[in-house]
Amino acid sequence: MIVKLRYEPEELKLLRCLQGRMRLSPKDYSYFLNLEKGFSGEQQFDQLLEQSSEEWIILNDLLFDYSNTLFQIDSLLITGDCIYIFEVKNYEGDFYIDQDRWYTAPSKNEVKNPLLQLQRSESLLRRLLHELRVKTPLKALLIFINPEFHLYQAAMNLPAIFPAQLNRFLDTLKMKSQPATKNHFMLAEKLMSLHMKDIPYGRHFKYTFEELEKGVKCTSCGLFMSLLNKNNLKCGCGSIEKTEFAILRSVEEYKILFPEEKITTKSIHMFCNVLNSKRSTQKILSRQYQINGFGKLSYYEPF
Repeated sequence: MIVKLRYEPEELKLLRCLQGRMRLSPKDYSYFLNLEKGFSGEQQFDQLLEQSSEEWIILNDLLFDYSNTLFQIDSLLITGDCIYIFEVKNYEGDFYIDQDRWYTAPSKNEVKNPLLQLQRSESLLRRLLHELRVKTPLKALLIFINPEFHLYQAAMNLPAIFPAQLNRFLDTLKMKSQPATKNHFMLAEKLMSLHMKDIPYGRHFKYTFEELEKGVKCTSCGLFMSLLNKNNLKCGCGSIEKTEFAILRSVEEYKILFPEEKITTKSIHMFCNVLNSKRSTQKILSRQYQINGFGKLSYYEPF
């Protein structure tokens, strides 16, 4: 049973909004692709875990502050006889280990050792559980979800589940694990209460309203749409979307990019840059939002 769902990271939402509206630096673009790939891998693992058993407790995307130290857990599985930390990796291609260092092959580029992050999370969670007087054993595992991943020179005792082992691992877990008890559900509630809801961004991105390219982005291809007729927008890829839906979707994008700014007819009309008149933008906003203030000082809020 999933008691804490996984949502799109706010940082990924922001980068999706920026992508196509400005040129990301090579580092930021690489960071964006890694976030996309990582989130996709986590979603794939979520589906496998959810299908395995209703008698387990699953908590996704946990962030704790323990002894002034932040640590994050991709997936936490609580069964009747063990608590599992899963660190999900969507690595692709060939990797190898040499003296506890991880490299890509054949380029020999060193990458972060994912085992270090796993061990850190395990140590901190173990101390937290000890404070909560939880005696259920704790086990931490790396999950490699991508079938195109291969790791050379891995030790037999590496705490990892590889793609070819994943279904077998979950089947064995289902057969041998005990159902979670009432105490385990109480533990899950306690961990939920300790979870930090405001996750700090890993990077900071600088941009202004003026430097972003304006328009309504197509949900299919990401290019900007144009006016087809009074009620619809069109894209060069062939997609057609109701004008009102597209404008309101762009309002949500604006709120992600500029969370401190008020929603006004002028700002949304300029941001969308697709309707012929501000009056048309105002009509759409008025149907879905409550207007506050008068004249140039007016702005919109949710009902």
